[in-house]
Amino acid sequence: MQLYAERPIRRTAQLVSDLLALLLVIFAVWLGTSVYDQVLKLRAPGDGLVDAGTGLRGTFDSAASSAGGIPLIGDKLANALHGGSDVGTKLVDSGRWQIEAVENLAWWMAAIIIALPVLTLVVTWLPLRWKFTRRASAAARLRAMGDEGLDVLALRALATQPLRRLASLGEVATGWRERDRDVIEKLAGRELAAHGLVS
Repeated sequence: MQLYAERPIRRTAQLVSDLLALLLVIFAVWLGTSVYDQVLKLRAPGDGLVDAGTGLRGTFDSAASSAGGIPLIGDKLANALHGGSDVGTKLVDSGRWQIEAVENLAWWMAAIIIALPVLTLVVTWLPLRWKFTRRASAAARLRAMGDEGLDVLALRALATQPLRRLASLGEVATGWRERDRDVIEKLAGRELAAHGLVS
């Protein structure tokens, strides 16, 4: 498999683009995790509500238990104090809801920050790299076949010329038909160069 061009300038450009793509992914992951950590700090009020609600519920439950032993009014006082315990439960539920909302927000923000650059690379950079690898590998296989492969490469170079140039390539086409070695090698070299390979 031909991952990189053999021609130095094109290979350098490919290496730089691959490095930039890798750095973009690393930066996106770093930024996403940093944002996640910062947004999670917003859960502090929710933690405070849970702690306050738990403490309030414990205090009212303890007071209700103690009040239950008071003669005549103990049961009514205990029921009234249990109402305060319900307020503590509501505070705990509110705190947990806020914590869950902040955690979901942190996760989604991090996911979006990481996904956008990665999807951009998948849509733009990756297809170009795949296209090059596929075509360069096929051209390298033809080159490895020797004269037959060079002949096919020369034919492709002829066939892919712009129409405006075909009129001036009459001699070249004749040379290819007559199996002129110099013409075939020149055309094959041109096709190999188009795929970043050397003859």
